[in-house]
Amino acid sequence: MNGQRVNDPVIEWLDADTVQVRQPKASHWEAPFLYLLFGRERALLIDTGATADEAVFPLRATVEGLIADWLRRNPVVFTRPYPLVVAHSHAHGDHIAGDPLLRDRPGTTVVGTSPAEVIGFFGFRAWPDESVAFDLGRRVIDVIGGPGHEPSAVVFFDRRTGILFTGDTVLPARLYVRDLAQFRATIDRLIRFRDDPPAPVRELRGAHIEMSTTGFDYPAGTVDQPDEAPLPLRPGILDRVRSALDDLRGEPGERVERKRFVVVLDR
Repeated sequence: MNGQRVNDPVIEWLDADTVQVRQPKASHWEAPFLYLLFGRERALLIDTGATADEAVFPLRATVEGLIADWLRRNPVVFTRPYPLVVAHSHAHGDHIAGDPLLRDRPGTTVVGTSPAEVIGFFGFRAWPDESVAFDLGRRVIDVIGGPGHEPSAVVFFDRRTGILFTGDTVLPARLYVRDLAQFRATIDRLIRFRDDPPAPVRELRGAHIEMSTTGFDYPAGTVDQPDEAPLPLRPGILDRVRSALDDLRGEPGERVERKRFVVVLDR
């Protein structure tokens, strides 16, 4: 349809400087969302998807095309090659697999995926109990410590759009809790940030959709999701996640179900 091939990414410009890219289900059932944010001095790519095969998911070609498109519309940006920072919401394979496709790109920095590498690159001094500002050039991104799902997890807040990019921590899907104390602390941290932000928090966008509009939880491995819930979540979802965490009894495999998400104690 309209010339789109089954392995082509689904691209949505959220505004003139912000791109949402979804890896198609045809290339990997996880179908993660990636985000590319442009600033005057550099761009930030959040996550690289679930495969390192350019023929299966053309990540490198997609990123190159989006950057070329943006530079054509922003000729006052003179740095060539235009710098790109590749960072991650967390270190699970379906979010970092495409890193090798971008490592040799001129002007590109791929941030490591261990807690120490994330802390060192962004300059955290009190991990994870702080947020640090990361300037793309007239566009500041706040990087917030977010372990609990995975030890190196972070949440990115874009002051310009008001979007919290929450990875696998909060999304219309299964919220896998690996460390309950850390996960609770992360949600508390995000609530505090939401309630006293450097700019208004408008919405949350995570890295997957695994729920239907009626609250059905699509099983792992599902490729056909014809009635997907919308990806954006209102900021108040954080309070509902925190309440669901309080309902956990601490038993491995335990589930707490809500219409917009399912909390799973995965330990």
